Amino acid sequence: MIQRAVEILKQSGHHLTVAPTTGPETAGPIARLHIAAGADLVIAAGGDGTINEVIEGMVGSQVPLAILPGGTANVLAMEMKIGRSIERVARAMAEWRPRRISVGHLTCDGGRVSRHFLLMAGIGLDAYIVRHVSPALKARTGKFAYWVAGWSLLGRDLAEFSVEIAGQRRQCSFALLSKVRNYGGDFEIARSVSLPDDHFEAVLLEGRSSLRYVKYFTGMALNRLSEMRGVTVLRAQRAVISCPEDRDAYVQIDGEFAGALPADVRVVPDALTLLMPGSYGVG
Repeated sequence: MIQRAVEILKQSGHHLTVAPTTGPETAGPIARLHIAAGADLVIAAGGDGTINEVIEGMVGSQVPLAILPGGTANVLAMEMKIGRSIERVARAMAEWRPRRISVGHLTCDGGRVSRHFLLMAGIGLDAYIVRHVSPALKARTGKFAYWVAGWSLLGRDLAEFSVEIAGQRRQCSFALLSKVRNYGGDFEIARSVSLPDDHFEAVLLEGRSSLRYVKYFTGMALNRLSEMRGVTVLRAQRAVISCPEDRDAYVQIDGEFAGALPADVRVVPDALTLLMPGSYGVG
């Protein structure tokens, strides 16, 4: 499929150099190297994790990024409503337009982790799931592996942590700091944010008991989560998150495990040029 997409892009007049990744954390340096060599467009083929690595080599550059969607869910493709057909996306790319957008930045693990992200940072419950998902089951079943990891928490107490955001302090067991409406490819949790916005939509869920999340999930499925008791929705550009030293709580960015609390999450304005359909963010 990738080869066919490359052929379609070449037919559209693009001169392409294919640069396969050679392992984790290699996509960013590859993008940076090609930009330094004069590339005027970077196309990332893969899932949200691969795209996340690519942007690490592109933040601050004026060179546009486009995507050929792959991976388990590809939240970015779902967010822009471009579909999952690589060939169809390759044909449509000529009609996309560059837009300058903000990205997020995460510092955690006592400063040992410093990374950018395009879509979201999740703290607490979903980061625990990302960390404990079975790679073998994920390879065989895709998103089902995340459900298995999530339901394994049912009946257990969750780690709670403190979020300082927008002049408020909240005690949560799950916090989502999102630049996109789509979550996991299937749901919308943040309801009024888009990639060019210079803020996060923060969705904060309270409660130590995992059983409470059955109710939250129902609210999410019915698009009524923000109306529920124990849920706070804010707009912000920065959040500082901490937890007691005797508890572990984790952070994921763009669906990939990033590290442990404490963490500092902020918006980086005017950070990246992204090719996207002209209809994105309209209406």
